[in-house]
Amino acid sequence: MEPLANKIRPKSLQDFVGQQHLVGEGKPLRQALEQKHLFSFVLWGPPGVGKTTLARIYANAMGAEYFELSAVSAGKDDIRKIVADDPHPGPLPKGEGAPKPKILFLDEIHRFNKAQQDYLLPFVETGKLTLIGATTENPSFEVIPALLSRCRVFVLNELNTGEMKTIISQALNNLSLNPSPSAFVEASADRQKGRETAEPPSPLKERAGGEVADDEVTDWLIQMANGDARQAITMLENTLSLYDSITIQTLKDTLQSKTLRYDKKGEEHYNTISAFIKSMRASQPNAALYYLARMVEAGEDPKFIARRMVVFASEDIGLAQPTALVVANAVFAACETIGYPECAINLAHGVAYLSQCKKDRSAYNALRAAQADVTEHGNLPVPLKIRNAPTKLMKDLDYHKGYKLYDDDDYLPEELKGKKYLV
Repeated sequence: MEPLANKIRPKSLQDFVGQQHLVGEGKPLRQALEQKHLFSFVLWGPPGVGKTTLARIYANAMGAEYFELSAVSAGKDDIRKIVADDPHPGPLPKGEGAPKPKILFLDEIHRFNKAQQDYLLPFVETGKLTLIGATTENPSFEVIPALLSRCRVFVLNELNTGEMKTIISQALNNLSLNPSPSAFVEASADRQKGRETAEPPSPLKERAGGEVADDEVTDWLIQMANGDARQAITMLENTLSLYDSITIQTLKDTLQSKTLRYDKKGEEHYNTISAFIKSMRASQPNAALYYLARMVEAGEDPKFIARRMVVFASEDIGLAQPTALVVANAVFAACETIGYPECAINLAHGVAYLSQCKKDRSAYNALRAAQADVTEHGNLPVPLKIRNAPTKLMKDLDYHKGYKLYDDDDYLPEELKGKKYLV
């Protein structure tokens, strides 16, 4: 039986919910579809926000031959089969009578190793394949530079509450619960036209039953899904396959069933990693260790957990305990060299330590404030006294003039004099 999430998947941008910064009027992906502009790109964002759907809509709009692979199980042979029947040795011919372009959607592209990505590169470079990669990881770290330089990167965001309610409403309509959909249809039309809309009403109105109000049930479902539409839809479908009504209790009971266990392949892990980080941030080592244990038992990549701990050490602990970064990096190194099952002990050691450290986000906040000024002001002139002066001409132009080894003067550009980032 076809899963509901796939059954109600939008076929066009008109029905697509979310990512208006990419698909709204005049935005890049909408422009590309309307102008039939064929190019390779990477969709980077959390699970369940529309990456696969956008890839299919794009391929359909291009009239392309569409191939879909998961980097978890695919390899060079799968790519070889896609291009094997191509009679053109070089770039594809254009114009009337030209063959359909081939679009390859490679899900979880970050799981392709360097050799596999190197093999894919020439096909993308010559245009034999137009690549659409999807990843939950930062492509700067996971995609080789040569391949990434031939792709645009589009960042997808978690779906907000209003968007999640719209999608839940669509799912319920399909499940024959028939919540009144008119407000959602109007809201969807307004979003396509770029107008602001009020948050939609609860899609579980008069359908929740149980001990709590319908909006509480909806909010619980949305919070549990954490911006992941696919998880919310699957949760509804599985709950109604087991129970007569949708309540917080039936949702919780369904969550404990095998159908929605944490996915150790990384598809559905963002709820747990979010709880893990927030527990360390709140200095709750018991909660942090519990969420760590859930990830370890699910077989989560220990390096994924350790990378988040390295970031956390600087972002949330920072100057309050500088050795936190040393400990976090040591845990990461242990995960690299030891692996499971023993490295779980190293992870627990690091989590217990980081959770109990004092917290200080001043360095992180200072960086973000400085980045905001760089974005707003661009490359402001560096004061002459702290410029490098390796030549006589530069010295004649007063580069480095008046510089002292220990100086209490303000070294910021003139437009930012007196600005305090680290407070």
